[in-house]
Amino acid sequence: MLLGGTDVDRRQFFAASAAVGLAALDLPDAEAITRRANRPGPVNVGMGEVTAVRTMTTTLGDAASELGGGHARHLAVRYLTLDVKRWLDGRYTEDVGRDLFAATAELVHLIGWMARDEGNVELSQRYLVHSVRLATEAGENELAATALRGLADQAIDLGHIPTAVRLAQACEERGRKLNNPKALAYYRNTLARATAADGDETTAGAMLRSAEKAMGSAPAAPGQSWASHYSHGRWAHDSGMIHAKLGDLAAAEEHLHLALDIHGLDRKRTRAIVLADLGHVQLKRGNTAQALATWNDFLDCAEGVHSVRINDGRANVAARLPSVPDSPAATELRERIAR
Repeated sequence: MLLGGTDVDRRQFFAASAAVGLAALDLPDAEAITRRANRPGPVNVGMGEVTAVRTMTTTLGDAASELGGGHARHLAVRYLTLDVKRWLDGRYTEDVGRDLFAATAELVHLIGWMARDEGNVELSQRYLVHSVRLATEAGENELAATALRGLADQAIDLGHIPTAVRLAQACEERGRKLNNPKALAYYRNTLARATAADGDETTAGAMLRSAEKAMGSAPAAPGQSWASHYSHGRWAHDSGMIHAKLGDLAAAEEHLHLALDIHGLDRKRTRAIVLADLGHVQLKRGNTAQALATWNDFLDCAEGVHSVRINDGRANVAARLPSVPDSPAATELRERIAR
């Protein structure tokens, strides 16, 4: 709650470091919920309040997936620090408390994701650490593993590769305890990405194959749990970028087309990110005309989306255009980005 209040007030700023992510591995007090249950509180809390938190998280998450994390993060933070705080401070049974902590872990994770998508990595890390701890206290391995996955992903982007590998290993270890093929694929692709960044091609390849096998037995429809929303399209995108990191550009392009054309990506933000990545792979393969056409599609899809990933995509396209031979298509793309 202190972090949420600071976030709204914008009075403090934090320095990003590998230690922030590793702090999530320091497991919390397992009896925290037991001590909080059945104590005096201003309001009685039941499953209706838990359902309300989950409904709000889904609604806010859908908006952020479509339009970017910068659209509704402060709304999510205020909901956490006003409504959810009142319920956490209320009176509830141990069973309700565990569900309430789990639902709060999902909301806090979403806020961390929004902060990252808005470009505030330092803030995002701290929300994700709290999400891991809340999920662990609630006994929810999947929620904790998914938050660890977010921390590992950030550590890769920040260049803290040994930290990323350690977090991804912890994420994958928790995933083994779950009977959920989508979760297994999600976490093993995370470990594949981290080990690929670390130059460990053997482990990265093994994790890629294991993730593909898991997705092959996963249902197409999203499930109820957090990781069950890891779609075949997202798997194909992640796998494509890992193949690109490993130098297999043909496999990378195949997977990115799979994400777009076969499995589909119905969110503007997500589809735009894949299009930006696909254009980059096509350019590396020498298919300049295809890359320019793909990047034009990217700009169409990115219209109105507020996301640091989209901004990075535009910047990356602009940085690569000077090396592209002059043509009407290249000139048009430069003018569009300049506008």
